[in-house]
Amino acid sequence: MKLQVKKLKPGAKLPTYATAQSAGADLYVCLEEPVTLQPGETKFLPTGLAVAVPQGYAGLVFARSGMACKRGLAPANKVGVIDSDYRGEVNVVLHNHGPEPQTVLNGDRVAQLVLVPVLTPEPELVEELEETGRGAGGFGSTGRN
Repeated sequence: MKLQVKKLKPGAKLPTYATAQSAGADLYVCLEEPVTLQPGETKFLPTGLAVAVPQGYAGLVFARSGMACKRGLAPANKVGVIDSDYRGEVNVVLHNHGPEPQTVLNGDRVAQLVLVPVLTPEPELVEELEETGRGAGGFGSTGRN
């Protein structure tokens, strides 16, 4: 399978997989100048790329564990979704969860892109749902003895 990627800006870097078994491809920012996020601040950061996610798939944009855990920077919406019919620039909306300002430099790896199959079943209104052992048990209900 191939992921078609279009450079929208000359300095944009293609997504890369750190290892042969990496689930996500690292996304790099394409900045004209460094961007500093103050504690609690959220900013849109461009990648300079557009992608053609294959039909039947979605591109999910996740945090990079090192950046999130060590620097407190993670996608503001937790997981970004790139639909297969979207052809605009991929931006990463970073939020600074930490107590210190964090500066992002051009070319920094700020997120990772994972392609996943998508099912789109048609919603069907029913009067009853099939019973299960769990039923309507909510948060933490399966951990009780």
